[in-house]
Amino acid sequence: MHNAPMSVGRILTTEACMAEGADWLARVEPRFAHVLQTCGPPPLRRRGGGFDDLVGAIVSQQVSVASARAIKGRLAAAGFTHPAAIAGAPDEALRACGLSRQKLRYIKALSQAGIDFDALATAPEDELIATLTAVPGIGRWTAEIYAMFSLGRADVFAPADLALQESARLLFDLPDRPRESPLRKMAADWSPWRTVAAGLLWHYYHHAKSRDGIA
Repeated sequence: MHNAPMSVGRILTTEACMAEGADWLARVEPRFAHVLQTCGPPPLRRRGGGFDDLVGAIVSQQVSVASARAIKGRLAAAGFTHPAAIAGAPDEALRACGLSRQKLRYIKALSQAGIDFDALATAPEDELIATLTAVPGIGRWTAEIYAMFSLGRADVFAPADLALQESARLLFDLPDRPRESPLRKMAADWSPWRTVAAGLLWHYYHHAKSRDGIA
């Protein structure tokens, strides 16, 4: 764990960071203590960041993990791994890698957006979200997931995530799955470890679904 600029907050760098955040959350919220006792601390899920991560996020929209992996592999084999290569590629060549017309348009837009990913890494969250969501095909959920996993920011939450919503319903015994706005307000109490809180909720979601599948 290290401290980034004040606008960014702490950065998750090791499994010990996740354990520290989980312990803090367990002290302030008994239900998180239950998750920690049942499932253990959530794993650190870090990616490399940058252009490639966002291409992967776009490719992965509404397709299986296996399909997304295959498309990413074909893009890499064809040398379409950098903005200039994609921006200058004929549409037919990109379509041949398995991209739909819509995703082709999104990835071309990303390649032409001129995003400074080094600067983005230290930008305040609202600026980061605005920069990424200005690109067609990148919504707030994708931008928040990028901040959490690609940049390792410790205090980001993605309340539009359906698994987080369902896990919150189960863990907090809510009558209905909370929508994005109520869950965002709920998560405010989990600052400055909202990314770890999301990790605990995902952890619990998979545990609950596995348990239900066995029953």
